[in-house]
Amino acid sequence: VQLVESGGGLVQAGGSLRLSCAPSGSPFSINVVGWYRQAPGKQRELVASIHNGGGSTIYTDSVKGRFTISRDNVKNTVILQMNSLKPEDTAVYYCNAAGLDGLTDKYLELWGQGTLVTVSS
Repeated sequence: VQLVESGGGLVQAGGSLRLSCAPSGSPFSINVVGWYRQAPGKQRELVASIHNGGGSTIYTDSVKGRFTISRDNVKNTVILQMNSLKPEDTAVYYCNAAGLDGLTDKYLELWGQGTLVTVSS
């Protein structure tokens, strides 16, 4: 099983992008998902996370009010809606998911390949 991300790209400041993350390859029951980002020369940081149980969410202060993380349980997909984007949001965004592999019954933590978001001023 692997995580597949999509939705990155180039956008002007003030614009919006929608990132998606979904498991592929075998059944995978997602328990918790986090979106991280890493800008050039900086450490990877947690942007937002969502838990399956109660749907509780966490956001880093710099994106509160602009980004929304949500789940589509039918499609087993997690969405990061990014609005009012700023140049400082430019980074490679990574999806990180923990959950149960349906084939092996093992609890796994997976990382996506990353998707580049570039916000021009």
